[in-house]
Amino acid sequence: MDQPERADRPVGTVRLPSSTEYPVEWEADVVLRDGSTTHVRPIRPEDADALQRFQMAQSERSTYLRFFAALQRIPDRLLTQFVTVDHVRRAALVAVRPGPGGEDGGEDIVGVARYDVIDDRPGRRTAEVAFNIADALQGQGLGSVLLEHIAAAARERGVHRFIAEVLPQNRAMLGVFREAGYAVEQHLDDGVVTVSVDLDPTDRSREVMADREHRTEARSMQGLLSARRVLLVGPEQGGTVDELLAARVREAHAADPGDTELVVLGTDVTWADVGRGGVGGEGTAGEGTAGDRTAGVDLAVVAAPPDDVIDTVRRLRGTGARGVVVLSAGWAEAGPDGVARRRELLRTAHAEGMRVVGPASYGLLTNVPGASLRASLALTAPKPGRVGLFSQSSPVAVTAAETVKRRGLGLSTLVSAGHRADVSGNDVMQYWQDDPHTDVACLYLETLGNPRKFSRIARRLAQVKPVVVVVAGRHGSVVPPGHAVRATRAPRRMLDEVLRQSGVIRAENTHQLMDVAQVLAHQPLPTGGRVGILASSPSLAVLVADAVAAAGLTVVGPPEPLSADAPDDEIAAAVDALYAPGACDAVVVVSVPVVLPRTDAIARAVTEAAARTGRTTVVSALGLHGMPDELASGGVRIPAFSTPEDAVWALGEVVRYAQWRTQDHGTPVRPILRRGFSDGAARAQARTLVESLLGSLPSDAPDGLVLDQAAATELLACYGLTLWGSRTVRSAAEAVAAAEELGWPVALKIAAPALRHRADLGGVRLDIADAEDLTEDAERMLTSASALLPAPDPVLEVQAMAPTGVACVVRSVEDELFGPVVSFGLAGDAVDLLDDVTHGVPPLTDVDVARMVRGVRAAPRLFGYQGAPAADVAALEDVLARVSVMAEDLPELASLELYPVAVAEHGASVLHAAIRLRPAERRTDAPRRALPG
Repeated sequence: MDQPERADRPVGTVRLPSSTEYPVEWEADVVLRDGSTTHVRPIRPEDADALQRFQMAQSERSTYLRFFAALQRIPDRLLTQFVTVDHVRRAALVAVRPGPGGEDGGEDIVGVARYDVIDDRPGRRTAEVAFNIADALQGQGLGSVLLEHIAAAARERGVHRFIAEVLPQNRAMLGVFREAGYAVEQHLDDGVVTVSVDLDPTDRSREVMADREHRTEARSMQGLLSARRVLLVGPEQGGTVDELLAARVREAHAADPGDTELVVLGTDVTWADVGRGGVGGEGTAGEGTAGDRTAGVDLAVVAAPPDDVIDTVRRLRGTGARGVVVLSAGWAEAGPDGVARRRELLRTAHAEGMRVVGPASYGLLTNVPGASLRASLALTAPKPGRVGLFSQSSPVAVTAAETVKRRGLGLSTLVSAGHRADVSGNDVMQYWQDDPHTDVACLYLETLGNPRKFSRIARRLAQVKPVVVVVAGRHGSVVPPGHAVRATRAPRRMLDEVLRQSGVIRAENTHQLMDVAQVLAHQPLPTGGRVGILASSPSLAVLVADAVAAAGLTVVGPPEPLSADAPDDEIAAAVDALYAPGACDAVVVVSVPVVLPRTDAIARAVTEAAARTGRTTVVSALGLHGMPDELASGGVRIPAFSTPEDAVWALGEVVRYAQWRTQDHGTPVRPILRRGFSDGAARAQARTLVESLLGSLPSDAPDGLVLDQAAATELLACYGLTLWGSRTVRSAAEAVAAAEELGWPVALKIAAPALRHRADLGGVRLDIADAEDLTEDAERMLTSASALLPAPDPVLEVQAMAPTGVACVVRSVEDELFGPVVSFGLAGDAVDLLDDVTHGVPPLTDVDVARMVRGVRAAPRLFGYQGAPAADVAALEDVLARVSVMAEDLPELASLELYPVAVAEHGASVLHAAIRLRPAERRTDAPRRALPG
């Protein structure tokens, strides 16, 4: 499968600048269509021999499709040019795997993607692109992956369009371009198809990438969780922690083997001998035995010191293992050397096509009928159920598994990621989306290494299956030892916004996690929030009614108390009334006998009615907890809770999730950008402007570049945002001249940020209609500014009066962890002091934007508060949408503040903008598929 560059065409006709530093940030481990992994990196001059071997191994057909000619060997001149690039106007990426000799055999190239700039005009930078994929990997999605990565690299270098020439019979390569989701044009000329690809991401390209990412990551997890033959590697004696871990796995497997065959190395063969025999090595007799025993394993579980784990992973080559579970700790938490060892572990495993679970993992369990996996430290597995459980922390995995067993809840899957070096909750959610054995996804997270990706995957999963999450630390800001997480300056409640935007149910602890999981796993989703109450005493009825109201639900009618020892006919009448058609959407039953022992009469009546009607029901009854048999009937089980408050809280969260799932979540905001420009051209113009501005930034300017008014106006204009005109002045006479130029009436402000919006401190004068008043106001303001500000020469700003309206603030900040964070609030000290602000993480939908505007407590001021005219909320939402698109497009946008945005009865005016740029770092959720590295 490949691409075209004619063998007789001169290469390198574009004059190249001096070579740039090797872009290590372009390196990435990727998952292919079959779930295996490989490494992608920029090409290096020393790759010449490997590239020649790659070419010589290609079939005659692949060679012809790539070069339009038979070319068994690449000529030396061409070979030198292929491996010599500057990573700016000429760039190439190679997909590599270890050579036949393993670590000592170097790397084999299995795919190449390259571009050469052929049009260097600003805003129209175009490059010719070429691909070549090893015959053995064609059809595994490597071409699509390389296109994503070379396109992302090209965009970083200001390239906006790819051109490729493809033979018509090269349908695979044409399909890669056509199915990528970019804007593609193609035409046939002289027997060659010329393909033109616009590299600006589109809704379709994002959707395509997300679909492919989902399929490959789900298949990768399927390879781990469907393992039947598991290799345990660890010492059998010595009294070390690793020996105890290995012994625990052996003991657990003996007690509950499931459908797993456990192959143990450590009695007659040391764990360091794994894989030396039976995979091409000569070895001794003992080593050959080890090789025979390890051949055909699906998964390895390793308890050993870090260096030995890495060596073991190398020796697993050829065994068929799809992944390795690392039980032992001692990696990143041990300091810089441990971080380096963890990176080496990932590089080694991914190069061999394996995923890594851990370090410090509790292991993997599944309850798939006939294929249950046992590869963990758990002595006994929870019974089969419909709940999937992911935990980073091993201790929490222990607690959660025991809680599941105690409640009788049942699990489909248990994955403990430990320090989450590779496999994360994102991978497991991808797997759960299509897993027929999992109905509820539960995650305990110590950290979110990639919240943008988490939000995207969780939102997609939550639309078909509920997702319940506990994040360690109320604000998710705690970073346990061993976890590599970027620092964040986002507001503390940003994590809540990310989870809410994703449709995730957030629990505060594992107790709440299990509470809501048992409702979701065994009860239908309620159709509304009207709650009927059945309580065994008036005081309990009042308690439950208050809890229902506090949970945001509605109590249907006055709750009628029903004594726990009431006669059967009275119980039947009360239950029938409660479960009558249309009576309510959900039922809360609380039964606490005070003197007499509990009977099961109410439980039986309620369970039968719930089974008959399909009404969502929760119970809090003395002596019942979890999923008791007393509340089971007709294939239905009702969850029982320790307290009425627990039952109502869980029900409230389930109701909110059910409502979210049926809501319209909107479509991504895509406003038409600059008038007279295509969106692609407007974005290209913005990119060119940002590159030009940052090109003059000194290297010792860590805070970046604050734009002046002219640059800010131009950048905002690229996104269709008009900055209201103003002039800076230093005297009353200059103020009058500026007003004559701008037009009367005008506003006058002190330009200093501390006073610009402070009318109470004399920093603002509005609606000045003539020169006399302006002169008087300017002189008074200059005197006040001299007294209030340390600067000896105060500056004023004259601005034409905008239509009167509600003053708002729109901000954006590029956060190292969350990426772009957009916020909205109404202007004013009280709002700022009370932090009455909403936040969103782009890309936003129109529903997200509307929620942000209406989510602040002061929002009624926009809708005709106390007789004032209603503001043009649609115009305000348009401003917020444009800022979100701008923030998503430009990672260099360190901060932006539009303050104030005056929202009048008709239209919204941006009166002032403060913009700061700085060189961009790669976002956690870059527009390319890649594993942690």
